[in-house]
Amino acid sequence: MNTYGLEKMGIINASAVYRNLTPAQLTEHALRRGEGLLSNTGALVVKTGKYTGRSANDKFIVDTPAVHDEIAWGKVNRPIEKEKYDAIRSKVIAYLQGKEIFIFDGFAGADPKYMKGFRVINELASQNLFIRQLLRRPTAEQLENFVEDYTIIAAPGFKCIPEIDGVRSEAAILVNYEAKEVIICGSQYAGEIKKSVFSVMNYVLPKMGVFPMHCSANIGVDGDSAVFFGLSGTGKTTLSADPNRQLIGDDEHGWADDSVFNFEGGCYAKCINLSEEKEPDIYRAIKFGALVENVVMDEETREFDFDDDSLAENSRVGYPVEYINNAKLDGVGSTPKTVIFLTADAYGVLPPISKLDKNQAMYYFVSGFTSKLAGTEIGITSPVPTFSTCFGEPFLPLDPSVYASMLADKVEKSGAKVYLVNTGWNGTGERTKLSYTRAMVTAALNGSLEKAEFVTDPYFGVAVPTSCEGVPSELLIPANTWADKAAYEAKAHELAKSFVENFKKYDHMSAEVVAAGPKA
Repeated sequence: MNTYGLEKMGIINASAVYRNLTPAQLTEHALRRGEGLLSNTGALVVKTGKYTGRSANDKFIVDTPAVHDEIAWGKVNRPIEKEKYDAIRSKVIAYLQGKEIFIFDGFAGADPKYMKGFRVINELASQNLFIRQLLRRPTAEQLENFVEDYTIIAAPGFKCIPEIDGVRSEAAILVNYEAKEVIICGSQYAGEIKKSVFSVMNYVLPKMGVFPMHCSANIGVDGDSAVFFGLSGTGKTTLSADPNRQLIGDDEHGWADDSVFNFEGGCYAKCINLSEEKEPDIYRAIKFGALVENVVMDEETREFDFDDDSLAENSRVGYPVEYINNAKLDGVGSTPKTVIFLTADAYGVLPPISKLDKNQAMYYFVSGFTSKLAGTEIGITSPVPTFSTCFGEPFLPLDPSVYASMLADKVEKSGAKVYLVNTGWNGTGERTKLSYTRAMVTAALNGSLEKAEFVTDPYFGVAVPTSCEGVPSELLIPANTWADKAAYEAKAHELAKSFVENFKKYDHMSAEVVAAGPKA
């Protein structure tokens, strides 16, 4: 039996070892092993049990002398001692002895100059199918000569014992940057594997002069690339899926001095309330070769009920990027000419679109703002400001100032324009129409917005256009949408103050960047 070098990991007596199987083979193994069912579209459907999303509080970074001074330790980057990591690793390796092992050897990073090899070792065939579709798949020649840079071991059947293992729960995501390993145990949610790759790239690429980004990206017919940052619910996926532009990728990218490139070879999309009308690309991608997590399915007809959140609100599907009709399959574009930060302001005081200078770009990038809405979570009765550092706080091992400085450097070198786009609400209490947002984004992309007259927002200091083709002018200035001006001023002051208070924790940012924020 060919073990493909598993012995060096300590796995010496697996019952079977499979490497880089096809989607058909992996689906057959998953069905044979009882891991899931087929839908009426041919997709493999699994339930991930207790964990239906990332378990952020269960992620740890191994604290070794080689990396200690590099990591931004805190509530996101929690340390674990090497001795505890080694003990858990030994138990996981022992757990995997005698089991079937599924290996995927592939890449993250579409630009060959910055590509990193990942070996993913899976206990489950369904998870191996997922990561095969999400990472970049090697050619036969690349596979023959494959050497991994990092190894990820995913063993969801192994449960930690917190009081013995020194972790928080039965699940643990342990990143060892020095050993170039990640161990994931206790959770079957496939997103943990995907985001572990992302966390590694966020550590590795800045050392290579590449700015790693939690964003989507697309490219126009003239080769003009654009990147879209935004938290969940801000419209990142919808706005980057432009019928007039090719999709480079929907989630993770690198910005080098001569390219922007997708880390991945697939997409991992939300399924809750999915419809063919609203998200046709995602809807049609749920077919044979896709892995669907926690979507309710009729066991007789095998039809999906995307509106049923009884298994999880965070239901998901993973599929290769070639399932998207308008995708740029090589995953590489020119350096971005436009950078768009998306937010959904429920206060109704941020302009629907505004232009940022370099320091403002760094400020709003580091802030990573959007709003949680009343009713979205228990106890939320009014809008709550939400900040996620650099639009990707859970995945950033280095200090935010590192990523902010890289953004500023890349923008300056490329001459890219930076815009803040509010897809949320205004003073009328209504959300900005998607058609208006698309018109503003199009104007930013094609350069026509630059011809408008701009005024300075009194609270947020950003440059606001007074006109944009396809958008009523009265909607562009937030104060004009409020009948009660005193109420507008109170809400604007409240949100500006939230920004200022949040930014106080970034003690490595320059005085110029701090001064570029709102005036509370």
